[in-house]
Amino acid sequence: MILISKYLVPKGYVGITLFPFIVLRQSRMKDDPVLINHEKIHLRQQLELLVIPFFIWYAIEFIIGLLKYRSWRLAYSNISFEREAYAKERDLKYLEQRRFWEFRIYM
Repeated sequence: MILISKYLVPKGYVGITLFPFIVLRQSRMKDDPVLINHEKIHLRQQLELLVIPFFIWYAIEFIIGLLKYRSWRLAYSNISFEREAYAKERDLKYLEQRRFWEFRIYM
């Protein structure tokens, strides 16, 4: 389900996925198939890890990235979940082909 809220999406981002919702900053973003696919990849990741462990793992990777890179943007872009989503966001058939529990490290 897609929700629109400029208050739930952190500043500097266009969308956020909080299972089972995709929250977008602006309603026109619903028409962006690449963005929606990116967020659907996150939905699958969250489902596979039973939601709460996903966010714990995500936060741990982010904190480690902040310590390593001392940069919010670099820490964010090096989270394994984000690497997968960015690597496959333009492949609109990706989720049809991706097996459940298929986890890959994207560099």
